Amino acid sequence: MRVAVVTAPEQVDLREEPVPEIGPEDVLVRVGRTGLCTMERRLYLGTKPIYPVAPGHEVAGEVVAVGDAVAGLPGVAAVGDTVTVDLLTRCGTCTSCRRGRSALCKRPQGGALADGTISMGAGFAEFVKVKALQAFRTGDAPIAHAAMGEPLACVAHSARLGGLRAGDRVAVIGAGYMGRLHLALARFKGAASVGLIDISRERLTQAREAGADWASTPEEAAAGGKQDVVFVTAGAPGALETALSLCDDGGTVVLFGAFPKDVLAGVGPDHVHHHELSIVGVYSQEPQDWTEAAAIIASGRLAAELDALVTATYPLTDVDAAFRLAAESPVYRVLVGG
Repeated sequence: MRVAVVTAPEQVDLREEPVPEIGPEDVLVRVGRTGLCTMERRLYLGTKPIYPVAPGHEVAGEVVAVGDAVAGLPGVAAVGDTVTVDLLTRCGTCTSCRRGRSALCKRPQGGALADGTISMGAGFAEFVKVKALQAFRTGDAPIAHAAMGEPLACVAHSARLGGLRAGDRVAVIGAGYMGRLHLALARFKGAASVGLIDISRERLTQAREAGADWASTPEEAAAGGKQDVVFVTAGAPGALETALSLCDDGGTVVLFGAFPKDVLAGVGPDHVHHHELSIVGVYSQEPQDWTEAAAIIASGRLAAELDALVTATYPLTDVDAAFRLAAESPVYRVLVGG
């Protein structure tokens, strides 16, 4: 089979790799679509110089083989099912996994291709192998929607740890792809209002068209009023301070987006104390978030919102062009496959 490997900055090659052999508890998935996320962009541009590496962790496809030990079990995907797949290598035995916080699994993630090339998902390929418990059925949903299972699971994780409830007033800092998914999920969960904050006027206009109750630049954000939950999906200097200023008493700031390592924030502990504010960090996703995300995708209730987030789709043979577009242009999601 073919698999895409980033070999140097702005260099992506297609290599031949044996089709994975499944074990008794695995499924083999023919990849239909794989999304390009920020990590792939950094690998391609050289800001995350790990070479050679086979990336791609936002994967969906059709099950073509099921291991003997799990075939026919209730809940297990069958041959022909469309699935979104969790490619994290959760160990299940470290302290984080034992506490139910497997997003923070302490075992190093990833693996290797047959020739020793580092695998960080290796989803830009014709096939992937996963444990059956990490393949989630998405019903009759389009394959492009199923490929958004991983990012939507991350957003479900964000909402869960942030304590989002129906009736909450919500602000989202960052109107990019993950910000838009937060908008969609918050509305789906019954938020009383959802506003988006960004420096791009174009993205703010698109957010309003997507159903945001209000949209503003950071300088104008206070016009949206006080909020119960503020999600920070763009980790920029000043974002935490802005988020705290928007919180009503008892509010929660959810730090979803990664920040540059050298960014520090000025936070008044007494303000946090007296107003009972919470600052929550969230990272990745966990199995219950996958279950929720896959069910939402299968329901079709976010179909229009997900459709609007597909910027372009390229076949695997044009994977280099897909990487280039994602790296050089403002996009929501570029998909590869088909």
